[in-house]
Amino acid sequence: MPDADRQKHQQRPGRIATGRVARAAPLVALTGRTAGEAVISALRRKGSAGVHERGAQRYAESLGRSRGVLMKAGQILSFVSLGSLVEGSSQSVYQAALSRLQDDAPPMEPELAASTLAAELGAPPEEVFAEFAPTPLAAASIGQVHAATTHDGRSVVVKIQYPGVDEAIRADLANAELLATFFQLIRGVLPDLGRTDARALAAEVTARIGEEIDYRTEAVNQKIFADAYRDHPFAHVPEVLPEYSTGRVLTMDRSDGMRWAQAREADQELKDQWGEAIYRFTLGSLRRMGRFNADPHPGNYLFHPDGSVTFLDFGCVKSWRTDQVGWMVRAVQAAIEGDADELLKCYAEQGFVPGEPPDAQGLLAWARESLTPVLGEQPFTYTPEFAARIVDLEFSPRGPHSAVVQKLALPGEYLALSRIDLGLTAVLAGLHATADWRSIREEMDLGAAPATRYGRLEAAYRKEHEA
Repeated sequence: MPDADRQKHQQRPGRIATGRVARAAPLVALTGRTAGEAVISALRRKGSAGVHERGAQRYAESLGRSRGVLMKAGQILSFVSLGSLVEGSSQSVYQAALSRLQDDAPPMEPELAASTLAAELGAPPEEVFAEFAPTPLAAASIGQVHAATTHDGRSVVVKIQYPGVDEAIRADLANAELLATFFQLIRGVLPDLGRTDARALAAEVTARIGEEIDYRTEAVNQKIFADAYRDHPFAHVPEVLPEYSTGRVLTMDRSDGMRWAQAREADQELKDQWGEAIYRFTLGSLRRMGRFNADPHPGNYLFHPDGSVTFLDFGCVKSWRTDQVGWMVRAVQAAIEGDADELLKCYAEQGFVPGEPPDAQGLLAWARESLTPVLGEQPFTYTPEFAARIVDLEFSPRGPHSAVVQKLALPGEYLALSRIDLGLTAVLAGLHATADWRSIREEMDLGAAPATRYGRLEAAYRKEHEA
């Protein structure tokens, strides 16, 4: 192939550069620094709205082209509160630009998607399926989704992984500089605990993102959730079609619904129902199944007019042992009851206290911050202001709880808890969801009688399906 043609071929949309230098090039080209340094510097910089808007668009485009690890950091930044990391109204500018990474990343060309599918399923799309839409419905960090119809008339969506993205992500995870950039990008939205072992966190990130590369793992995860929620009254999980799925192609039943931007404009009563459905699905799956869908960002939900929600993307699922689930419930209960000594004991036995322990009462005050939705006056409304306050008060090593934060460490295996907690809080805040969260929590953890309509529906569903 001539050099000019080879260069053009390598630059086609959707083709991922896998070399160390190539992966870093679009990032450092911004300002001579890493993308993480550039983004953080821009977020903190004072300037006009126009300056911030141009910068935000620039960084979103760069992260979108990088795919994989750094794009996932951009996805996280797109929906969680940035707290005091961003000055004033500039936060909405950056989140608006980065929100495109949720489900609107640059797609690959139709012929590249078709050839990838053919290589995986053994025939071109027009033979494998009765109908196949060459234009994707959505494009995200690892792959893009196409609508299709099977020969027996089943409406499905087909997720096709970008060629080379698996090698690129593995290169990212093995690249200390890029992994450091990843942590720098998300440091404003994850606990910055003073004694945390960064290598343990890196190992956990490597394991979770590494699993997302293999769609066979996602198919197994999704089947587990689909089995557990089949015919559920308000939480839906699409069925996987294994005969049309491989390590790089995942086919499932098609679900149509409102995306995040449209859902946020709905009536508040409907948004409250969606909020409770997401809350119950996220925390209820932990209690019943010992599993978290550990990627709670708005691009992974479809919202329906009847108040139900379809849950997508099970590539990042964190499993917990029964004793770990019991510990989480026990720690929450100790904080709610104001038992400082029991709470400190809970944190110490799970490795959160590697050295000199923090003051027990200080730890209690710190832990109760995130429990405001169940401790405060009911019903409680999640708001963006509350989400920002949680980031600033609970996770800042320089905030009012700094004496506690600086003495704690975040064990790598519990990193998902922070991601889920902040992600769920951000989604509920974006919906301004209101509910009697205290009663819902007591129902889940203490076996209290259901206090909401969704609680009663779920209790009836569980009774029928367990029987």
